[in-house]
Amino acid sequence: MRLIVMLYGIICYVLFFGTFLYFIAFVGGFYLPRHLSLEVARTTNSALLINIALIFFWGIQHSIMARSWFKNAIEKLVPHHVERSTYVLISAIVLAIIMYYWQPMGGIVWQVENTALKSVIWGVFAFGWVLILISTFLTDHFDLFGLRQTWLYFRKKDYTNVVFTKRWFYHWIRHPMMLGMLLVFWFVPVMTMTHLVFSIGMSLYVLIGIYFEEHALAKIHGQPYVEYQTETKKMIPRIY
Repeated sequence: MRLIVMLYGIICYVLFFGTFLYFIAFVGGFYLPRHLSLEVARTTNSALLINIALIFFWGIQHSIMARSWFKNAIEKLVPHHVERSTYVLISAIVLAIIMYYWQPMGGIVWQVENTALKSVIWGVFAFGWVLILISTFLTDHFDLFGLRQTWLYFRKKDYTNVVFTKRWFYHWIRHPMMLGMLLVFWFVPVMTMTHLVFSIGMSLYVLIGIYFEEHALAKIHGQPYVEYQTETKKMIPRIY
């Protein structure tokens, strides 16, 4: 049973990682038949409504499954040692659904032609993904994606919360991962209407998610995190 749990955690992680790599190409418009840089001659009302519904689908899934009351409610069906892996698996499935059903829309908001400026924009785009990845390791990459929980269960050890520490980016901002997401959504040389709707929806989710995450982290880590909130900006050093 413990080996099965460990394998389940590994499979969920691999599936999410593969979906995440596809998501990078989907956002950047690289080598895929369906991506955010696609456009059509005219936008239909159904396309906009479907895309808005997909954003809500993503936000609701993440918001509900991340809440402590939901975790407590399903604890008998999904015990703690597989809860995070299950969350990661469902997130991968939801993300795949969004990419598959996202509807292209007509219109280009901006298109950068200058070669040097395009290189700068792609550089910021790449930096955003690197920032996201590094930030997961600065907290605890394997705990975030459920591998630590299944490994501890396999080793017959009790789970302990990750100790809050300020390292690298976390010395200057509280949410470098969320900043990275905003960078990759907005820093593209060609912003189609399709991409714009996606970027607006996901940015709203990021900002709302930060609000709830702040409350959850303060509850988990207590006074040290409350003091950290007063000392450190959210996403932009010295500004926000």
